[in-house]
Amino acid sequence: MARGVVASVAACLLLAACSAGDPDVGSHDLSAADRDACEALVADLPDTLAGEDRRDVEPADALGAAWGDPAYVLTCGVPEPDDYEPTAECSIVKGVGWYIPADQQSDPEEDATTVALSRSPFVALQVPAERRLAGIDRALAELGPLLREHLGEGLDCL
Repeated sequence: MARGVVASVAACLLLAACSAGDPDVGSHDLSAADRDACEALVADLPDTLAGEDRRDVEPADALGAAWGDPAYVLTCGVPEPDDYEPTAECSIVKGVGWYIPADQQSDPEEDATTVALSRSPFVALQVPAERRLAGIDRALAELGPLLREHLGEGLDCL
């Protein structure tokens, strides 16, 4: 019987170690003013986004947040996307211009990372493929007023 208990405990620990864990929020070099703006934004982010509950992120003091499983993951203070061109189109949602790379726009079964380029510092929202059709517009609409409140003007969107 003891072997069975040990095997069960070992299996549980193995499953826990293999679970996805808390979403990782990357960090970027920011000016003091941009860091302050991101900290204020993150502190004011909602407990739910597009009907999904907020969850812990790694590291715990990251300039970002996550909701749901699979998670929407917001990161404040990201760099301009490598493929961004001044003539790129943005989707304007609640007064915020969100840029989605063309290759991600064409495949709704792929995860997408949309960047709020019309606000500074830039904010990225990673949207899992499972949530693209049902929740991306709702999530961007819910975030728009907070981004306008806490962040300055960014790039113009077409």
